[in-house]
Amino acid sequence: MNDPTPTSSAIPGANVRLPRRTVFKWFAAVAAAMQVGDMNIMAADVPPRGAAPPAVTHGYGTDPKLNEFYNPGSFWALTMTPAQRATTTALADIIIPADKLGPAASAVRVHDFIDEWISAPYPSQVNDRAIILPGLDWLEAEALKRFTTVFNKLTMEQQHQICDDICYTKTAKPEFKQAAEFFSRFRSLAAGAYYATPEGWRAIGYVGNMPMVTFDGPPESVLKRLDVEQTVK
Repeated sequence: MNDPTPTSSAIPGANVRLPRRTVFKWFAAVAAAMQVGDMNIMAADVPPRGAAPPAVTHGYGTDPKLNEFYNPGSFWALTMTPAQRATTTALADIIIPADKLGPAASAVRVHDFIDEWISAPYPSQVNDRAIILPGLDWLEAEALKRFTTVFNKLTMEQQHQICDDICYTKTAKPEFKQAAEFFSRFRSLAAGAYYATPEGWRAIGYVGNMPMVTFDGPPESVLKRLDVEQTVK
């Protein structure tokens, strides 16, 4: 597709698709970060028994052409409803808010990544779709039950009240165990996506493939020890 590469100034939730080459690179980085495995996540295998059925689409295949542009729907349609995207955006920002180290999750379009991820027809993504979508619906229902409004419209304090009940699977009450499993998986996806971006790299001090400072050669003391004369300055 031919929309521009997103930047941190992108409007959260805007109806603009990520370039497919960006999505592919993001998938690979997140898969590695989450130890999903190698690039076999891009192979259209049959999902495990009991998993949600995959979308009817051929996907990227094992040899995608990254130098081509694709239209929305060329490989798969996005799964989330507008309400689910709004909830995803709000929840991702609760997990990774803006601070002195970097921008909020929504600023680097983590919500777009999660929508792309769970919409893909590959086994890992199909399994995650069966966890994430019901979890988002539960979050909306819980927000309405407790505070009579949707999750993304709650105050931060109200959002934290719900998240505090599901943020740790080992201590979650029985009635929140399934929601806690959802939160755990969502948090992993959000963190994997965030820290696969340049903004996320900077937040953890990762430098990456950066040019070194100018090298003027080995010190004179080393050259003297080796009885070597430095002729080029």
